Amino acid sequence: MNDYIQINPLDNVAVALHALPKGFLVKIGGDTITLQEDIPAGHKIALKDFAEGERLIKYGYPISHTTQAVGKGHWLNEHNVHTNLSGLSTYTYQPTSIAQRFNDEHRSFMGYVRRNGDVGIRNEIWIVPTVGCVNGIANQLAEQLREETRGEGVDAIVAFSHNYGCSQLGDDHENTRRILRDIVLHPNAGGVLVLSLGCENNQPDAFREFLGDYDEDRIKFLVCQRVDDEVEEGMKLLRGLYAQAREDQRKALPLSRLRVGLKCGGSDGLSGITANPMLGVFSDWLVAQGGTTVLTEVPEMFGAETILMNRASNEQVFNDTVKMINDFKEYFIQANQPIYENPSPGNKAGGISTLEEKSLGCVQKSGSSAVEHVLHYGERGTQPGLNLLSAPGNDLVASTALASAGCHLVLFTTGRGTPFGTFVPTVKVSTNTPLYEKKRRWIDFNAGSLVENETMETLSRRFMDFVVDVASGKRRALNEQKGYREIAILKKGVTL
Repeated sequence: MNDYIQINPLDNVAVALHALPKGFLVKIGGDTITLQEDIPAGHKIALKDFAEGERLIKYGYPISHTTQAVGKGHWLNEHNVHTNLSGLSTYTYQPTSIAQRFNDEHRSFMGYVRRNGDVGIRNEIWIVPTVGCVNGIANQLAEQLREETRGEGVDAIVAFSHNYGCSQLGDDHENTRRILRDIVLHPNAGGVLVLSLGCENNQPDAFREFLGDYDEDRIKFLVCQRVDDEVEEGMKLLRGLYAQAREDQRKALPLSRLRVGLKCGGSDGLSGITANPMLGVFSDWLVAQGGTTVLTEVPEMFGAETILMNRASNEQVFNDTVKMINDFKEYFIQANQPIYENPSPGNKAGGISTLEEKSLGCVQKSGSSAVEHVLHYGERGTQPGLNLLSAPGNDLVASTALASAGCHLVLFTTGRGTPFGTFVPTVKVSTNTPLYEKKRRWIDFNAGSLVENETMETLSRRFMDFVVDVASGKRRALNEQKGYREIAILKKGVTL
């Protein structure tokens, strides 16, 4: 097992792969450096004497500058470094050449083909409230159907509670409508009951029209204020949906039909060394199969956005990426909040000191493929290849947005650990082995073995097979097994 790593030959910092004691010898580039203090796992080691104001280089890019002199062999962290970022930026399209590192292997997965030709990887019954006032009824109906059927013949029966659908204006109201529409139309559901109260701002009849074309046999509506017994009426509709869904069968489908979201949360100093680069390899592989990956967390692109911009497939995609970045910065400015108020306390404890350090690790999930399209929040994707999605860094809001964009599952890397899941399978990937061993009820796959002498080739191949198994229903993500299924909708404005 390695003790430390210099990620890029240009770097003037190294990263401790596990806790290293004062006096430990670090040998890099013919130089031997004696640690002057204990260095926690995932944290940065000074490979040179830094004067105040000197830039730190990691991943081959500047990640911060020192706020005081720091000697060789000392610990670099948020107490002695600071971000280089400030204000808005201007950008110039400088396209980079992109080499495809995988060929089409003509692999398949087992999925469900819906009547409109769309494809799902789960066959579930969902109850989707149009307003939070009926959350209790939705949960009661889901529980009653589970008890009545014992869940046999379908993958899950779930009610997706939320707090919105009324007393919202402008973008907030439209965000709620878009996300709920995307959930109702998502192909992972074999049947959906849309449950309304009747007097909410998100009016049921208008929402029905907002869906556009939909399968009226598989999507049913119930307005509670219009019936005498909403539970009795709801169960009649659910029994009919269940009877149809349980007859659905999986069939072999090409990987070009698979759509996967890429997300990280609770990152640590190994995120950009193990799990995120592995997702980048997976993303490039799936794109080479004709499939789709979607990267989000726009505030965690700040400081690394030019890497994505210069991989834009054409100048229009570049301009769309610039607009996505600057619009999100304006969102912070309009709210009178600092643009670069990141990383989180957990990130700092794990070894990430500045936003650009976090971002350079974050964007590695996108691999090296061309960026083909930029999606607005709540927009459903149709363009194969690597897509960017406008959404915040918040774990549940961003993961919900990925699923709403049409992703069949979300791959979620973490160095600190988290149990949650959104409304599609949410596969947790640990950046380090101790987390995997401690939280086996949370973590689906361990990428920490990459610093324990497993090669990226063998690790990524194991992961590819793992994801195909999850998509085919041979494995269930731990969030599915534990029943951790939630949604969160972006809120920007006032509540009436």
